[in-house]
Amino acid sequence: MSISPPAARLSQRFRGFLPVVIDVETGGFDCERHALLEIAAVIVHMDAEGVLRPEPTVSTHVEAFAGSEIDPRSLEVTGIDPDHPFRFALPERQALEHIFKPVREAMRQTDCQRAILVGHNAAFDLGFLNAAIRRTSHKRSPFHPFSCFDTVTLAGLAYGQTVLSRAVEASGQRWDAQAAHSAVYDAERTAELFCGVVNRWRQMDESFRHSLGGLDA
Repeated sequence: MSISPPAARLSQRFRGFLPVVIDVETGGFDCERHALLEIAAVIVHMDAEGVLRPEPTVSTHVEAFAGSEIDPRSLEVTGIDPDHPFRFALPERQALEHIFKPVREAMRQTDCQRAILVGHNAAFDLGFLNAAIRRTSHKRSPFHPFSCFDTVTLAGLAYGQTVLSRAVEASGQRWDAQAAHSAVYDAERTAELFCGVVNRWRQMDESFRHSLGGLDA
């Protein structure tokens, strides 16, 4: 398969890593005890001008694994009803494959060697992802097992905000508190935040290099 110049640049931009924004909704804070209930992924694309943009979201509800715990206080925050008849949740292994399949395809298209998880408080999402991978004995995860990009740090640098809602608003985007705490909504806002910070850095870097060139002239 031939790789277009924009795709080739994406493979070079993050040292062969494909950024994929992941957000999970769970039954608590302990990735070994509490259930993974929902997962959403947004693959990052680079256009012909080198600008990062989010791809359409891939998501699924997830069946609580056998023996898992669910803290009712977590359900109050997320609004998830694990027993809802129209939830159409997938078992953990099928849920992982549902997320991993388009990620692998994007890696092939962009010539990236591995996916890297992007998240807001990324260690939390990566912890639950890795725990599900271990429980299902999944051998073909496209994600780096411990490296990640955290938009908490990036937003703190770019906008002086670390809470997702405040960082999104500081970036000039609207935050809908009613839609928050679903994996899809939070993943999409995190993807926009990540792309915005990286694109902003690119613009600043180009302006800085241009100014240096003017001084040399």
